[in-house]
Amino acid sequence: MSEQVQHWHVTYNDIHDLIRKATPEIAAKFNPDILIAIGGGGFFPARVMRTFFRETTNNKTLQIQAIGLSLYEPVEGTTAEQIGNEVIRTQWLGPDPGKILLGKKNLIVDEVDDTRKTLQSVPLSLSLARHLRPDSYALTELKKDVEVELLNYPEPERNALRTKTQFAVFVVHNKLKPKLAELPQEVPYFAGEEVGDVWLDYPWEAVDIQRHDALAAADRKS
Repeated sequence: MSEQVQHWHVTYNDIHDLIRKATPEIAAKFNPDILIAIGGGGFFPARVMRTFFRETTNNKTLQIQAIGLSLYEPVEGTTAEQIGNEVIRTQWLGPDPGKILLGKKNLIVDEVDDTRKTLQSVPLSLSLARHLRPDSYALTELKKDVEVELLNYPEPERNALRTKTQFAVFVVHNKLKPKLAELPQEVPYFAGEEVGDVWLDYPWEAVDIQRHDALAAADRKS
């Protein structure tokens, strides 16, 4: 008999508080110019985080950019074989994404880091990158967009801009489980909370939010 999967229900208030606690450290160590929210799990955390960054750093111009990536959800035109195995772009950063990112500190925001492979940014072939989870795909592909944009600059300026363009990652939850890859040292990594290898149920996935919150309260009593 297979072991029953343990569920952990997370409330909107839980996420709000985790982001509130994490923001001062991120502001001190990275202080982003742009938040890049990965849909759909990164949308709500990024919006909450912007509020706290504006209060912490007084940066009233902090932007949120959204990218849409699908791995587990069906998208029009995808096949059954692609679902769960291949990252599909549903939205990206306009016609010239490198221009948006170049010279900026860019913080990628997602809800959960399951395996460290999802956050690596070593150079990958497109065929391999397409089969990673969304956050890994995002980091790899956004770096490639920057390199394309850098080709428009002469070598001395290109190197300076490459150094100035930085990426970091924030996830609401980091699962404490064996990771399949290490993050590059130049990519700061922040997590709101570390949890065991449980099935995380997020509030935006709930149809009945009152029942979801009741289950979350029961989880904390068990």
